[in-house]
Amino acid sequence: MASIPVYNQQGKEVGSYELDPADISPEVKKQLLHDAVVMYQRNKRQGTVGTKSRGMVSGTNKKMYRQKGTGNARAGGKRTNIRRGGGHAFAKKNIDFSYSMPRKAVRLATRMSLRSKVEDGQVKVLDELSLPEIKTKQIVDLIKALGLSGTSVLLAVPEYDAVVYRSARNIENVRVLPVAELNTYDLLRQRNLLVVKSALESFVSQGQAVGAEA
Repeated sequence: MASIPVYNQQGKEVGSYELDPADISPEVKKQLLHDAVVMYQRNKRQGTVGTKSRGMVSGTNKKMYRQKGTGNARAGGKRTNIRRGGGHAFAKKNIDFSYSMPRKAVRLATRMSLRSKVEDGQVKVLDELSLPEIKTKQIVDLIKALGLSGTSVLLAVPEYDAVVYRSARNIENVRVLPVAELNTYDLLRQRNLLVVKSALESFVSQGQAVGAEA
């Protein structure tokens, strides 16, 4: 059983949250985490690079000059890759790098990554998060009060909140996600997880429901 400290918005510890890591995931499989991260990274690749081969550039196929008697080296068409304006010898084509894993495996990897955060002591819980106005300083002061300055932070909220998102979007190494959009890549990429208590409870209950179905 892990005891996670609970803080208020002023950075003061106001309690603790008792959590059994097994309620999130029965175990942590590094290979599955690796596979999920690679999938997210590959899906981010655009693959839109493209160059023209000698058959795609404009120009004639006619031989530039006769083979012998000119004193020049032998030469074929103008579109060859060794001449200016010619095509590439090994032209690059658009590639779709994306692929998908089974949905069940993706969900399991997400829960495993959260369990690894809990076990490594990289999770802090907020009792609530309510901002009266859009102001970056409020999030900066909160992160500083919790001792997370200088590190990357993933802020997990119960649902999309425009005020919180717009207050945090200009802070370096801080990312805000609603709990429904938590994923392996962001959980492992950010050093620390700062999660609102109600969001964590929602995530744990969803994991228990999926585990019961399995």
